[in-house]
Amino acid sequence: MALPPLDRTRPGTRATAADLKAAHAPVDSPAYRFRTEVLRRLEEFRQKGLDRVEAVRALFPRTILPDPTYEDLVAGIIAGSHLLFFGPSGAGKTSLAKDLWGLFPKGVWVVVGCPVQDHPLSLVDPAAAARFPPCPICQRRFAPDADPARFDPANVDPARVPAEYVLLREGFGFARLQGSSEVFPDHLTGNINLRKLEEVGDPMNPLVLEPGKLLQANRGFLLVDEIGKLPLGTQNVLLQALQEGTVTPSKSRESFPGSFVAIGTSNLSDLDNINDPLSDRLTSVHVGYNDRHADNRQIVAIGRADASGAYVPEVLVDAGVRVIEAWRLRMSEENPDIGEVGSNRTLLDVAGRTAAMAALDGRGVPSSADLKAGLLHAMRGRIRARSGDSYRQNEKRVTEFVDQYLSPSLKRSAGVYWCRYFREVLKENKGEAEALVGEGRRLKDDASLQAELTADGTLFPKFRSFARYVTDRERAGDAAGPTAVAVNVFRLLEEFSLFSCPEEDADDAPL
Repeated sequence: MALPPLDRTRPGTRATAADLKAAHAPVDSPAYRFRTEVLRRLEEFRQKGLDRVEAVRALFPRTILPDPTYEDLVAGIIAGSHLLFFGPSGAGKTSLAKDLWGLFPKGVWVVVGCPVQDHPLSLVDPAAAARFPPCPICQRRFAPDADPARFDPANVDPARVPAEYVLLREGFGFARLQGSSEVFPDHLTGNINLRKLEEVGDPMNPLVLEPGKLLQANRGFLLVDEIGKLPLGTQNVLLQALQEGTVTPSKSRESFPGSFVAIGTSNLSDLDNINDPLSDRLTSVHVGYNDRHADNRQIVAIGRADASGAYVPEVLVDAGVRVIEAWRLRMSEENPDIGEVGSNRTLLDVAGRTAAMAALDGRGVPSSADLKAGLLHAMRGRIRARSGDSYRQNEKRVTEFVDQYLSPSLKRSAGVYWCRYFREVLKENKGEAEALVGEGRRLKDDASLQAELTADGTLFPKFRSFARYVTDRERAGDAAGPTAVAVNVFRLLEEFSLFSCPEEDADDAPL
């Protein structure tokens, strides 16, 4: 049977180990396959003209990280390392790990019926079997008289070993484990399947084992969230798999293959709970908050696109981001009670809460007062409530902070919005700017004039140009008509920017 190239093989394709042997199918580790895929994609991006930094960023189109973090991460993958993402709560560690699973190459040849996805050639090729020993179940299946002691890959007829090309999926090449004190070793190695036990009768026989998370991840990818919360005994089971590529269940006399790429995550407070031998097996990558305002804005833009959130004016979205950035600069990430107030989760929540405040009043377009209420709701909601007194103290801290930093944030955001229009559209023509402001002030509180503007395409030409710019930038959808949206943005600019454009007002400058 002639097999197509691996990158053109369709899932569900059937063959035998003899076919794979004739086609010189590779028998590679998950880490090597991951490395190869990442290098292949990087080369594709280079061929499209991207430089090194751009190519690395392009691997993660939905994750926004500082460039040094990308560098550490991709270098670890290429080096074949297992990784530990550590950093403040809500910085995106788990999302990043999921993105890595999205990058991971999923097409593999497996032995049909094998519970842990054995490679067919590991049953017929002594060299492959030495690197990646087949599971005890497959050894019994292909050994003379089903005696595992007599299993010898050199004597197995390759034509008898059925193979199938599959895509790894959850439970079969991908496993996720949430760390907690109640995750015991059996969760990782497996438990006895009672139905199989009735058939086999021997509780120590590997045939009765229901694969645990490590066996489910074999030949693929393991994600362990909050790895430092695992009990030490459970960590040691994971350590054996990382050291030896095998897993020995407590209720089995034999070991199973456990070869995978492991990604762990940990908050800062749990790092000391990871035992040293396990920590030594993981390459640490710090995943912190982004320093660049443009990156934080992109995080919010991606989140809002996914959530299909209600409309919030760009000035308010931008100002909300700046308040959270100011909090990060001035408050400790290590305080467990308020450590997540400045997290990316809060960053994403602010705009949604702002829209909710307007909706409660029956309005489709939020105001600056709605932003303040949305900030308070989102930030207070991330306070860890250990006691009534501590919560009230932290709530007061959040309220005072918002009172102090909201107005400067709104001024900065409104100023940047106006300056971009002033420079890009008006080409810094002050006369045009004054004419626009004059028309806007006539329109902003006069509903009848606004209706005339909507009905007559010749009225208020300067403001109409501004409205087109706002419509393209805001993407308000059905929240309100173009005139109403433009008038609302004009009010925000008049209230906070005063239509001034100082040269030193940089977009990314910290408050």
